[in-house]
Amino acid sequence: MSDRAAATSVAIIGGGFSGAAVAWHLLRLQPKLSHIVIIEPRAEIGRGLAYSAADPSHRINVPAARMSLIPDQPDHFNDWLIASGHLDADPAAHLEDGRNFPARAVFGQYVQAEIASLGSRIRHVQASAEEVVAEADGYAIRCSNGATVQAGIVVLAVCHVPPSAPAPLERALGGDPRFIANPWTPGVLDAIAPDARVLIVGSGLTMADIVASLDRNGHRGEIVAVSRRGLRSRGHPSAPCDPFGDFAANPAHTVQALVRRVREAVREAAREGKSWHGVLDQVRLQGSIIWGALPLNERRRLLRHLRPFWDVHRFRIAPQVEATLDRRAEAGRFTLRSASLRGFARDAAGIAVTLRDRRTSLIDTSHFDAVVLATGPAHGRVFADSALLGALEDAGLARPDPLRLGIEVDQQARALSADGKARDDLFVAGPLARGTFGELMGLPDVTNYAIRVAAGVAELLQQRAPRLVADKIY
Repeated sequence: MSDRAAATSVAIIGGGFSGAAVAWHLLRLQPKLSHIVIIEPRAEIGRGLAYSAADPSHRINVPAARMSLIPDQPDHFNDWLIASGHLDADPAAHLEDGRNFPARAVFGQYVQAEIASLGSRIRHVQASAEEVVAEADGYAIRCSNGATVQAGIVVLAVCHVPPSAPAPLERALGGDPRFIANPWTPGVLDAIAPDARVLIVGSGLTMADIVASLDRNGHRGEIVAVSRRGLRSRGHPSAPCDPFGDFAANPAHTVQALVRRVREAVREAAREGKSWHGVLDQVRLQGSIIWGALPLNERRRLLRHLRPFWDVHRFRIAPQVEATLDRRAEAGRFTLRSASLRGFARDAAGIAVTLRDRRTSLIDTSHFDAVVLATGPAHGRVFADSALLGALEDAGLARPDPLRLGIEVDQQARALSADGKARDDLFVAGPLARGTFGELMGLPDVTNYAIRVAAGVAELLQQRAPRLVADKIY
């Protein structure tokens, strides 16, 4: 697209999965809409950070039969995976029980193909949005390539900001090539020697991906992962299981009551010979109702005390990655520790890291050849670290949610301005709306929420049809 001004009915800022899903469903709901502008710095629409990973060891964490752009066609991606030949090209993706866990990049290719099928109805501005200015008939979006997009309706589908290193870690190791603050930087792990002793700060899905990448690169040294609680993401059940329990009828109003109900459901499932996985799946499916019933102070309590436990049970690792962690652990080449970081020093032997064991309170110091940060997205700093969101906040167009999980929105997914009022033409898609809606991190949840946003935009388009900004390029 030209870097001259463009005018459009709808502009989506962010072309990762969330932005792509909103665009795809909106064009299905509004077949007469000539086009949508997507502002995305990457060359391809639909991949984002999660599905741009080139490493084939980074696999989807949900079986392919549950990873669909079209929820009412749950096998849509799985059918594409088979028909495209990608499954034949990666035999390790197929499990004996029939489930498929291909590389995440393959899912990105699927979404990209669906977007490409829309042809000229998707117009890609390959740039970053730097400022959104409210005008009488919509918004002016100023982009990093010099373009200005005039839009009647804007959908914010911005991605997470990179992880933030703990201040002591940044002060001690910032600038040292042996300290990897962003493990998603392409090729950054390649510099780690095969026999290097590696410390990974964090023990969730990012840690698992790092171990899988190092293992694939031929790494044979010891890897130690450390987190305060020492929790590792759980695997999938050995056999498919249906959601179990009911947490939406008369939902709990306190964290204590919610935990009690979940534990009782797990016990009841066990009595029936069923796995806990189905209980947690039901909690996820009913998550918006559960979250909505909790007062703000109880939401804070949940995040403070239960979030790590929820994350490791909800966000499960692919069986292939789980097998890699288990194999290395059995061989003594992977250790998970529950400890806090107490100090860092650089010397001739490497990086000296002092840890305080959470269970015994004992303090010990070990040397590592590399330290990799795997603490996940820095949700609490999203407005501080995103120039676009910072500009939106300064202009009074958007504000952080009270829990600082992302952007505050109303029940119609519309951003709340500085005065707490919803702007009817500024929507928020993706996980940054989870302060209002609760669980919005797994792909099935993000997809359903994208459809909700698309429906809201479609309804507004219907209302505004006589006075929409003309769909044209100057």
